[in-house]
Amino acid sequence: MVADSAYPAQSSPGIETLVAPASQIEVVQAVAEAISDSSHVKALVHLDRELAFVQESDAPGVHAYRRQIVRILSGVQIDQIPHEEIIARLDQSARVFRILIIKTPMAIPYTSVFFELDCRYWSAEAEQRLRHAMQTRTSHDSGIPKGQQ
Repeated sequence: MVADSAYPAQSSPGIETLVAPASQIEVVQAVAEAISDSSHVKALVHLDRELAFVQESDAPGVHAYRRQIVRILSGVQIDQIPHEEIIARLDQSARVFRILIIKTPMAIPYTSVFFELDCRYWSAEAEQRLRHAMQTRTSHDSGIPKGQQ
């Protein structure tokens, strides 16, 4: 996750927080590029739903930030969820996985960018077919010789 400077420090043991001296846009771009260059993972991106409603008069620079984020994340699956839900997802995920939060000097509210990593080489549809096959067939139908299953 890439977060603004006011993002609260979460206390779950699986969460590590780093402070980056670079701008939020630079960090989001670097993270997005690193994930894009990966052959084994892809990102599902979650943005704070509140960001779409923040007014320029309340947070100068928010319009430019939204335009830059859309440009940087073009071609990436993005959804918008409430900020509190993002925090809850991070907390829940930290129970099983290591979570990295990179805090930036950003001073615009609701600018969190949560990169949820998913498998690049195995689709949700393939997983669904696999699970269906496992329910409808027994292991001896798998083609794997007995004793090697």
